[in-house]
Amino acid sequence: MNTILRSFLDRFIGRGDLTVIDSRGTAHRLGDGSGASVVLRFNSAQAERAVALNPALKLGESFMEGELDILQGSIYDLIMLAYENAGPELMPAFWMKAFEKMRIAKRRLQQMNTRLRARGNVKRHYDLSAQLYRMFLDPDMQYSCAYFADADMPLAQAQLLKKRHIAAKLLLRDGMDVVDIGCGWGGMGLYLSQVAGARVTGVTLSDEQLAVARDRVAREGMEDRVDFRLQDYRDISETFDRIVSVGMFEHVGINHYDRFFRKSASMLRRDGVMLLHSIGRVEPPGATNPFLQRYIFPGGYIPALSEVMRSVEKSGLIATDIEILRIHYAETLRHWRLAFMAHRDKALALYDEAFCRMWEFYLAGCEASFREGSVVVFQIQLAHRLDAVPITRDYIPAEEQRLERLEGQRGIPGPAWPTEGRFPHIASP
Repeated sequence: MNTILRSFLDRFIGRGDLTVIDSRGTAHRLGDGSGASVVLRFNSAQAERAVALNPALKLGESFMEGELDILQGSIYDLIMLAYENAGPELMPAFWMKAFEKMRIAKRRLQQMNTRLRARGNVKRHYDLSAQLYRMFLDPDMQYSCAYFADADMPLAQAQLLKKRHIAAKLLLRDGMDVVDIGCGWGGMGLYLSQVAGARVTGVTLSDEQLAVARDRVAREGMEDRVDFRLQDYRDISETFDRIVSVGMFEHVGINHYDRFFRKSASMLRRDGVMLLHSIGRVEPPGATNPFLQRYIFPGGYIPALSEVMRSVEKSGLIATDIEILRIHYAETLRHWRLAFMAHRDKALALYDEAFCRMWEFYLAGCEASFREGSVVVFQIQLAHRLDAVPITRDYIPAEEQRLERLEGQRGIPGPAWPTEGRFPHIASP
């Protein structure tokens, strides 16, 4: 085995049961033997060197390219074993620190998300075939953190609760004008219109998402209530009673935070309310994971709350409520990962083996980071006025109960959800 890799593993793996088979076929057993066994095999000396020098990038790349195989357990088990052994007492090698400092130094350049570059970044991820996403998402195609009342809740129900929870914080009434920044495949906007009675404008930079969202509007005959557009948020000219943005802020780029909130402030009417739902980090500002930056979310970044609030404070908006959702995204990703693996053969028919390994590593790594790492979800409610929302949070469960009653009256979930033939239902794992 590569000398540097062996030295690192001997220091790092103190707990668990890990067997590493090197490129020469020699097995090395590490850990204290506790827990489930994980066996990995390096298929080349080059992969050993690469992982030893830059594990944050090269572990995922080696797995994706077939230079590293998991013979027992899964890549998720391996990543969770790494988290189990991580701790402040483990000092990374000096070159690993150097890589991290370099990534932080480059982050503003990587996140220079002009209109043209933002469109290209979106196409890399969201303009993949909608069939891929239908393999593992809930029937409403919600591609963001669900809201689990308990861990055993089916994914579709948890996603419905997420929409209800967000709508409750928006305090919607019939006839209000809402803009959904980053509207995805349309599920949130349709919910806000069908259940809460809003007139919704949704914007996206994804052709695939727009086609699905507009098809849903047409099938429901809601063209007079919901308008989905291919548009950058910077080019919206109207004003609105409410603004909602779910899972889009991660793509704005740190260079553009000030502009994003200034634009939001200009779009939001004086008595309006905004709800921002975004992945965030509970550690100080850092850099995007290099594997995610290169292969999954180019131009993306998970901010610290301090970075978000610095720009909010300069925009003229005020934070009226901040909620931190913990573990909810780990449970969401567990459903996605298991559903993707159950339908992996369909993904392989669309793409290739390297893509399937890349996607498995992405889902596994993200689930582990939400379960054991420093990543959570921020829900930040914003307004111009201190009295835009009630002065206690009691209104939130009261609104959720009202919306639940409206769901029953208006048949949600029901025909508004994609049909079995058009959007095949993936059973919760």
